[in-house]
Amino acid sequence: MPELLPPPRESALTGFRTLLHKEVLRFWKVGFQTVLAPVLNAMLFLLIFSHVLDRHVTVYGEVSYGSFLVPGLVMMSLLQNAFANSSSSLIQSKITGNIIFMLLPPLSYREFYAAYVLASVLRGLLVGVGVLLVAWPLVDLPFVHPLWILVFALLGGAILGSLGVIAGIWADKFDQLAGFQNFLILPLTMLSGVFYSIHSLPALWQRISHANPFFYMIDGFRYGFFGHSDVSPWLSLAVVGVSFVLLTALTLALLARGYKLRT
Repeated sequence: MPELLPPPRESALTGFRTLLHKEVLRFWKVGFQTVLAPVLNAMLFLLIFSHVLDRHVTVYGEVSYGSFLVPGLVMMSLLQNAFANSSSSLIQSKITGNIIFMLLPPLSYREFYAAYVLASVLRGLLVGVGVLLVAWPLVDLPFVHPLWILVFALLGGAILGSLGVIAGIWADKFDQLAGFQNFLILPLTMLSGVFYSIHSLPALWQRISHANPFFYMIDGFRYGFFGHSDVSPWLSLAVVGVSFVLLTALTLALLARGYKLRT
């Protein structure tokens, strides 16, 4: 009697790859809404603000306002869309009940986290690159330190992807998620130096801006383009790096406990 061969073992990363593929397809299938629409919104900001202020405002003594504005818009779009991707996916899965299909397979909480965050980073990068490509012919962008641009883009997307997972876990309905986004994410991104240098603010508001971690993401990202920044890029990198580590640890702890997921 011929010896039966054992069935082939599936790769240990099959579940992770499948979930990542599902999350990428989820936003790619509606790319007009999830990628192109945010690019259009950012370009409206650029056209309106640069038309009004470009001839009257320079930053760092040599950078036109339109050029200064573009990296801020790129990073703001990247951050907001990275958050929207993971948070909306989780809340939809919880409300429709199909979250069970992600929890039943032998998928570790680390793989669960990595799939959601990587998909969020990818969506954020696609939107950010789209904004950059459309704005590039309109302004002067020297790309002085491209590695800094990439590092802050990846860390920023991962941080907001993690925040999106936390918000999706915490929220039980769309109203709660909208409150999280409108009263926390939106103010922190809009008041982080996207549209202005904090040196133009009164001293009190400069101190308040220094307490906003989103400011360091955008300031460090902008440093990669012009070689100028409001604070040391190394300080920005330290703040953003520590924020990423802390949020990752918090998100993994919530997933390991199954908080509001395994009831």
